[in-house]
Amino acid sequence: MSKKIGRPKLENPKDVEVKVRITTDMNNKLLDYSKKNHITRAEAIRNAIDELLNK
Repeated sequence: MSKKIGRPKLENPKDVEVKVRITTDMNNKLLDYSKKNHITRAEAIRNAIDELLNK
């Protein structure tokens, strides 16, 4: 049999979507941070939330 085609199942799926409005300045800072750290904007936000909740 051939392998299944499609995306693999994730161990920890990200199935909750959060929408938030931010200023243009905050978005620009977030994009700069993401580029410098070679991560996506979403990953930068998840990291910030983790840091906030683990204090």
